[in-house]
Amino acid sequence: MPAATSPLTVSAVVHLLRPKQWVKNIFVCAGVLFGGHWHNQKLLFALTLTFVAFSLMGSSVYVLNDYLDRDADRNHPAKRNRPLVSGAVSAPQAFAAAVVCCGLAIVAASSADIRVLEIVMTYLLINIAYSLRLKHQPVVDVFCISSGFMLRILAGTWGIGIPPSGWLLLTGMFMTLFLGFGKRRAEWAEAGGAQRPVLASYSRELLDTFLSIAATGTALSYGLYTLDPRTMALHHTDKLILTLPFVLFALFRYLYLIDSGEKGENPSADVFTDPQVLVCGLSFAACTWWLLNH
Repeated sequence: MPAATSPLTVSAVVHLLRPKQWVKNIFVCAGVLFGGHWHNQKLLFALTLTFVAFSLMGSSVYVLNDYLDRDADRNHPAKRNRPLVSGAVSAPQAFAAAVVCCGLAIVAASSADIRVLEIVMTYLLINIAYSLRLKHQPVVDVFCISSGFMLRILAGTWGIGIPPSGWLLLTGMFMTLFLGFGKRRAEWAEAGGAQRPVLASYSRELLDTFLSIAATGTALSYGLYTLDPRTMALHHTDKLILTLPFVLFALFRYLYLIDSGEKGENPSADVFTDPQVLVCGLSFAACTWWLLNH
């Protein structure tokens, strides 16, 4: 039987919902990690619900994106194998899965906190606007991508009752802009500006400039966060600056991978497929945990 008329399978639905992308929701953990709330069971439960809410809402957004991009994706060597494009999942089946994910996300978010629900719904509205129009607007497109990560950080802090640090939010903004422009830079290098309509508005030099600004902002903001007297008072240590080399290495390594054409189009996957970035990330987490608990 041809793939276009094959019955819906569990594997096709799983592929459609892209659970591998759920790793990016780890951004909701920033507040608990840097706020010293690992032993607060109530906050950890709310954090888990927040993670689930963003994962499920993200999956529903991916379905919408795939549906709207299905014609263009047929000409892409990898994206043409996506369930909606290949016919492994029909449009009604895809939308049914999206509605279920959206409904469960709303339940999880409202169970965590009403503020989490507000943030998750804002995330949904921004992504609908992005999918319908904003992804074709240069610079605005990357700020929309960045906003999704910033909303995750906000949900994992203010959303569940943890006062967010201004420096930490600023670090998150620059880092997510770095990943967003890195994604565009990798796409531009692969297709020469032809893969997405918006890429024609960018040039290699412009994207490299944006990346330099975002990388510099990330490093400086994080460094200033670790040296902030309020950070030192909260964590009872002035040693968090020792984690800055891990941040710098990750930034430089990722810039190298983007420039060499090896990585960049899928940041969430790149973290787990490049051994050096993976080791650096784990070392950063281990060092941060040790400093905050000793």
